[in-house]
Amino acid sequence: MSVFVTKLKEVLSSVLPITIIVLILNFTLTPLETPLIIRFLIGATFIIFGLTIFLIGVDIGITPIGNNMGATVVRTNKLWFVAIAGLILGFFISVAEPDLHILAGQVDSVTSGLISKGSIVVVVSIGIAIMLAIGLIRIVFNFPLYKLLTIIYGFIFILAFLCSPEFLAISFDASGATTGALTVPFILALAMGVSKMKKDSKASEKDSFGLVAVASTGAILSVMLMSILSSTDEITGSLEQENVSDLIIYPFIHEIPKIAGEIIIAIFPILILFLIFQKISFKLSKREVRKILFGILFTFIGLVLFLVGVNAGFMDVGAAVGYSVASLDNKLYVVLVGFVLGVVTILAEPAVYVLTHQIEDVTSGYVRRKVVMFTLAIGVGIAVALSMIRILIPELQLWQYILPGYIISIAMSYFVPKLFVGIAFDSGGVASGPMTATFILAYAQGAAESIEGANVLVDGFGMIAMVAMTPLIALQILGFIFKLKSKKGGLESNGE
Repeated sequence: MSVFVTKLKEVLSSVLPITIIVLILNFTLTPLETPLIIRFLIGATFIIFGLTIFLIGVDIGITPIGNNMGATVVRTNKLWFVAIAGLILGFFISVAEPDLHILAGQVDSVTSGLISKGSIVVVVSIGIAIMLAIGLIRIVFNFPLYKLLTIIYGFIFILAFLCSPEFLAISFDASGATTGALTVPFILALAMGVSKMKKDSKASEKDSFGLVAVASTGAILSVMLMSILSSTDEITGSLEQENVSDLIIYPFIHEIPKIAGEIIIAIFPILILFLIFQKISFKLSKREVRKILFGILFTFIGLVLFLVGVNAGFMDVGAAVGYSVASLDNKLYVVLVGFVLGVVTILAEPAVYVLTHQIEDVTSGYVRRKVVMFTLAIGVGIAVALSMIRILIPELQLWQYILPGYIISIAMSYFVPKLFVGIAFDSGGVASGPMTATFILAYAQGAAESIEGANVLVDGFGMIAMVAMTPLIALQILGFIFKLKSKKGGLESNGE
C-alpha cells in the first residue's frame, strides 16, 4: 500500500499542473463548453490512477522480464541468437506499443484512410525490429554509440531529401510515438540486462542507455522508405470535428472496450515470450513468476485507465484549446500557451518516469532525476513553441528545424560524456509518449485547423518530431555542465 501512495504522490505532482493550466485557460483566454471541461476532469482522474497502477506494474512485471531476457540473450554468446532475439522482441514490442496505434489512427483519420493504420504499424514495427537487433549487437561488441548514431542519421538525412514533406513529418513522429509507455520500460530493462553481463562496470553504465535511441531510428527509416517506394502523390488532410461535445459519460464507455482490446493484443505477445523464456531459460521460482504475472495485470489495468482518460477526456480539449487560442487576434498566445503546455505535459509522461528513475539508479544518484526532468521539460516546452511558430509561418518547413537540430545533436555527441549521449538520445524518444501524442498533438492540429494557410497534415504532424529532437540538445548541454563541474571528479572518466 505504501508503494501505491508513493507512486500516487509522484503522479499527482505531474498531472495536476496541466489540469490547473487548462482550467485557468478555460476561465480566461479560451472558455470551453461545460461538458468538455467535465470530461477533461474525469479524464484527469483516470490518468492519475491509471498511471499510478501502470508504474507499479512496470516495476514488478515488465522490468524483471526485460532484465532476464537481456541477460539470457547475452549469456548464449552467439551473434545469430542476439540478432534473431532482437528482431523478434523488437517487432512484438513495437506492435504492442499503444502510442504507435494512437499515431497510426490519427494518420489514418486525417488522410481519410489513404495511409492506413495497419500499414503504419507493420512498417514501423519491422524497422524497430531491425534496429533493435543492431542496437543489441552494438552493446555486445562495444561499438561506440555516437559513431553508430552518426552512421544511422547520415542515412536518414539522405532519405529526408527524397521523402515527401508529409511523410517526413510522419516518419519522425512515428519514431517518437513508438518509444512510449510499454516499449521504453521493456527496452531499457533489456539494455540493462545485456550491459550488466559485462565485466567492465564503466561500459555497463554507459550501455544501459542508447538502445531506445537506436531502436527508434528504425521507425524513421522504415516510414521514409515506405514513402519513397510507394511514391505517393502529395496528400492533404483536415481535422474531423465530431459533435460529441455535449456528451460526458459516453466517450469513456465507448473507449474502454476498444482500448482494453488493443492493450490485450499488445501485452499478449510479451506474456507468451515470458512464459516461453521461463520454460526454456529463466527457471524463476513460482513466487517470482506469480509476482511478474501480477505486474503484467497491473500494467494492463493501468494502461487501459490511462489511455481511456487521455482519449476520452484530454484529446478533444487539446484540439479545442488549440483552435480557440489560434483564433485570438494576438498570435503570440499560441506560442506562449504551447510552451507552457509542453513544459507541464512532459511531467505526466509514463516513460519519462521509468527513464529518470533508471538514470538515478544506474548513476547511483549522481545524475538526479529532478535535474533531468527539469531539463527535459524546458526542452519540450521550446519544441512546442517552435512548432507553433512553424504553424504561424507557412514558409517555415519541418526540415529547417530537424536538419540543423540533429546535426548539432550528433556533433555534440563527440564531446559530451558518453553516458549523457545515451541518456539524451533515449530521452528524445521517451519525451514523446501518449500525453504528447494526444494532448499536445491535438493542440497543434487544432491550431493548424484555425490558422489560414496552415496544413493540418504537414503542420499538425511534426510536433512529436520536434518534441523528440529538443531533449537531445538539452540533455547534452546538461552533460557539458556536469563535465565542467566534475573535471576533477569521476564522471568524466566514467563517461568518456
